Amino acid sequence: MLREQKIAVVLPAYKAEKTLEATYREIPLDIVDEVILVDDGSADKTVAVAKTLGIRHVIVHEKNMGYGANQKTCYKAALSLGADIVVMVHPDYQYTPKLITAMAAMIVSGHYDVVLGSRILGKSAIKGGMPVYKYIANRFLTFTENLLLGLKLSEYHTGYRAFSKDVLLKLPLTENSNDFVFDNEMLAQAAFFNFRIGEISCPTKYFDEASSISFSRSVIYGLGVLSTSFKFFLNRIGVKQFPIFSENGRRLLS
Repeated sequence: MLREQKIAVVLPAYKAEKTLEATYREIPLDIVDEVILVDDGSADKTVAVAKTLGIRHVIVHEKNMGYGANQKTCYKAALSLGADIVVMVHPDYQYTPKLITAMAAMIVSGHYDVVLGSRILGKSAIKGGMPVYKYIANRFLTFTENLLLGLKLSEYHTGYRAFSKDVLLKLPLTENSNDFVFDNEMLAQAAFFNFRIGEISCPTKYFDEASSISFSRSVIYGLGVLSTSFKFFLNRIGVKQFPIFSENGRRLLS
């Protein structure tokens, strides 16, 4: 706990048997109260490794439902366990869990509702091995999103995020995609409903065992990001209302 705030870490896993242990070993268990792993239909030994490590809360999707669906299950589980702050980190060891304490503290301080571990702050993305085409796409998409959402974030595409309980309860997350664009829709919703978003510099590393979507899936994701940004803008100026930005949208625990 931090200042009586219960901290949960969620690990949305898919074929993470080779990297899960390294990720788990860096989780600061002195302040983390619950660790939850959701396996999205992996055909490898992810679940077996999780149980060997002693992760108490392991949830298995019998078939692959998608990255967004995985996160929905993660957040529902964390809320059901009474978490006040939920930190999501990919178990592929691209991001160091050692920053969980700092990210949670930024929310505990009362200054932020959402905290992102940014690969762009500190210029660590390229040094960590991010492919150049992904870096360029990241910069283009982030510029467009900042323009349409009215924010000044360094990036929107990190897999390292912390949320207050209020964010997870109030955002209509059930309206979001079950695919990769879920991440982006969630940040757009946080901006739309005026939650405060902060960032912290986070080193990253790319290697063979780390998860990464293909070029074609990256293109689909990029188009989804642009679509989400334009929906935000049209909704904000009153041209059209979309379910993901509706006050009456379906919430995780509705």
